[in-house]
Amino acid sequence: MVKASELPVPMPDGTVYSPRRNCCPFSVPPLQAYARIVGEERMERLVQAARRLEGLKLLELNATAQGGGVAEMLYSAVPFTNHLGIEDEWGIIRGSPDFFKCTKRLHNLLQGMSDDLSSDVVETYCTTIEKCISDCLLLDEHPDIVLVHDPQPAGLGHYLKQPAQTWVWRCHIDIEQETLDRNPHLRDFMNDWLEHYDAAVFTASHYVITYWRLPKFIIPPFIDPLSEKTRELTHAEIEEVLDKYHIDSKDPMIVQVGRFDPWKGLDRTIATFRHVRKARKCQLVLAGGMASDDPQGQEILANILEETKRDADIHVLNLAVDDRLQNWREVNALQRAANVIMQPSTKEGFGLVITEALWKAKPVITADVGGIPLQVRDGETGYFYSAPEPAAELVIYLLDHPEVARQVGERGKQYVGEHFLMPDRIADWLMAVDILINGQLPGESYTECIISFHPWFKLQKRS
Repeated sequence: MVKASELPVPMPDGTVYSPRRNCCPFSVPPLQAYARIVGEERMERLVQAARRLEGLKLLELNATAQGGGVAEMLYSAVPFTNHLGIEDEWGIIRGSPDFFKCTKRLHNLLQGMSDDLSSDVVETYCTTIEKCISDCLLLDEHPDIVLVHDPQPAGLGHYLKQPAQTWVWRCHIDIEQETLDRNPHLRDFMNDWLEHYDAAVFTASHYVITYWRLPKFIIPPFIDPLSEKTRELTHAEIEEVLDKYHIDSKDPMIVQVGRFDPWKGLDRTIATFRHVRKARKCQLVLAGGMASDDPQGQEILANILEETKRDADIHVLNLAVDDRLQNWREVNALQRAANVIMQPSTKEGFGLVITEALWKAKPVITADVGGIPLQVRDGETGYFYSAPEPAAELVIYLLDHPEVARQVGERGKQYVGEHFLMPDRIADWLMAVDILINGQLPGESYTECIISFHPWFKLQKRS
């Protein structure tokens, strides 16, 4: 069995985690460790939901085991669900570089990029999905529930869904119905795949596509408070990472962490820092990594390196992903060393990197887009970006008033602790599964339903 410190290498058929195949290369702490964080009452809700599904077989499919929020959640969620007595397996689909270029374009179109869905993209997508069919050996065990994450593997449902199975599609990206309405080819493309699913899960209410005739659940993403990326670190552990990257901890740090992606607002952060640097001695750390299903990352990184090559106070770090735990520990250390964390994305399905920063009680300057307002209340649990100059004034204020920064950070941590920790959101998912499998109403009665387990998901209509 693979050691937990190594980056698991998926099996030839794409299996990442499967207890029945003795492939369990990573783990999470026992349930009681989480009870000490969320409390016995919230854990009991989770355990009760799991008991109603005893003996269930669950399979989760996505596009990559390296990089990105979906993979990060699965590294904790899959072994955690197995702790609850539910057989949960994880597999990835295989694809060529051309396939992932095509799915990245599909991702960008779904997030609002103004362009049409070309026939080449459609052909590459369909051809690859057809090739993936024979690889899905995990389906040989006939799971009861198949949870497919994001657009890349969505086409599998058309070919592989069995009559006795329940297939659920989970959308993690910043998608709006208006985007599909403006792009009929894109809308029809997604409709053709999703008509084979029994339900869909969205991060927030404003992502729900109303004309998809299937039950819709609203379940936000989550962080694992005990993972290597979120656990408490010693001062020595933090200093070790800073020394590795030649970062002087004596100077205040502005930090942005995340994939090198055109939607992440890296240009906004750089522009803000340059205004701050005129008034205060400080440094900027841009730390990212590459996801195997995101071929655009190298191009964005090259542009950032060119843009900042004359700025001695800007550290651009392409963190290695070969050792997952080391990568997470370094991200953890950089965030904990920060005075202010920025994430002024232009599109964001949720922004787990923001959740992680809030959990570390750091003041965060982010953007009023996508799922971010689910986490940040402007001036209370964080701040919204408007433009470089006012953002710079806010950074300077937080650097000059550390007690204010601390108070905002503590409120952010408390809010994440109440709403976005793994035990609560896994309980939501298991309750959704219970409704789909054991619900008393016939399936047709659910087609127009939108079910949320949360009172806080409603946001103002966005322009």
